[in-house]
Amino acid sequence: MKKTCIWVAALLMACSACGEKGAVKKPDVLLSEQQMIDVLADSYLIEGELNHRRTLGQDVTRLQDAYYRQLFEHYNITDSLFKQNLKYYSYHPEVLETIMDSVCSRFDKAQ
Repeated sequence: MKKTCIWVAALLMACSACGEKGAVKKPDVLLSEQQMIDVLADSYLIEGELNHRRTLGQDVTRLQDAYYRQLFEHYNITDSLFKQNLKYYSYHPEVLETIMDSVCSRFDKAQ
C-alpha cells in the first residue's frame, strides 16, 4: 500500500508541476486539508475494492457509480466540487504533498 501511495503522490505532484501557481481559480467552496485527506483516503479504499472486483472479472460500472455517490453524499459535496478542489490543490504542490503524506500515513497505521 505504501508503494501505491507514493506512486499516486508522485503522479499528482508531476501533474501539478506542469501548471503555474495561481493558474487555477480557487473553488467557491474550498475543502480543508483534513477534508481532502478524508475524501482521498476513502476514494482510495473504493478504488482498491473496485480493482479487486475487476481482477475477478466483475463489471463494476454500476457499483463504482454507487460507491462514489455514497462517498460524495457522506461528505456533502459533489463530484464537480471534489474535482475542482483536487485541481486547485494540485497547483499548490507543497500543500498537496502534505495531504498525500497524511493519506499514506493513515494507511500505514492501519497495517
